[in-house]
Amino acid sequence: MAALFTISVLVAIAALAWWVPRWRLQRALARPFDPALAAIIERNVVQYRGMPEIQRAELRRLVQQFLLQKKFIGCDGLELTEEMPVTIAAHACLLLMGRPSKVYPGLHTVLVYPGAFLVPRRQVDAAGVVTEERQDLLGESWGDGRVVLSWDHVRRAGNEVPPGQNVVLHEFAHQLDSESGSNNGAPWLGARERYQRWSQVLGRHFEQLRADAWYGQYGVLDHYGASSPAEFFAVATESFFEQPYRVAARHPDLYEEFVRYYRVDPRDWTPGPLAEEPEAPRVVYGQWQ
Repeated sequence: MAALFTISVLVAIAALAWWVPRWRLQRALARPFDPALAAIIERNVVQYRGMPEIQRAELRRLVQQFLLQKKFIGCDGLELTEEMPVTIAAHACLLLMGRPSKVYPGLHTVLVYPGAFLVPRRQVDAAGVVTEERQDLLGESWGDGRVVLSWDHVRRAGNEVPPGQNVVLHEFAHQLDSESGSNNGAPWLGARERYQRWSQVLGRHFEQLRADAWYGQYGVLDHYGASSPAEFFAVATESFFEQPYRVAARHPDLYEEFVRYYRVDPRDWTPGPLAEEPEAPRVVYGQWQ
């Protein structure tokens, strides 16, 4: 009898642990979205301004869920304001619109620094010599459920920073990439047959970007994407959302793959092709950890 009672209690606890988060989420999503938070998204996320109301509502719902389920921590003396988590969540959730996906299930914490932050790096050369150094970064995505971001760069995305650069899109593309089990530039695509075309298209453009970087030829994709397939996917994601007309014109098959994967076409949110912008060197993001 005692054993039966213990099992019953454990089952009840497990059921409660499963039910409570879902009840909290349903209650949160049932509440009207705060107009002040919607104004923040309107001000800081340029894509939101061009969306029809049905997509705006979808993004707001994703933001509500993100804010409920993720913890934000200000670092290096930064005091978080209401604007910071809302802006970060809105940029991150752009990647989830139209996709039958959970809201970054492997992520639990977002660390926000006021500006670029220093991280230790250990380099080992071919002779086995170890060099310790510290590197300035704008963001990093870690495999332990954390993302690190520079608020200074987040707030300027789509406005003051060089075109195509968005640290939130970059780091959260790494989060999507890791959902397939490894961070290799091939996120979970849902069907095995899709990986062959994905590999062919992205592999070809990755090799072309490596050649462009070697010869100093600049295009719509930043040379940082030539460092690895994972970084290529993250860089291409930035440009897909931030410069859709330029990517579609210069890399049409790559753009088609991203439309199929993300299930949105960011050109729908932009009134027309943007003027060509001069290319600019990038402040280095962190390698996926």
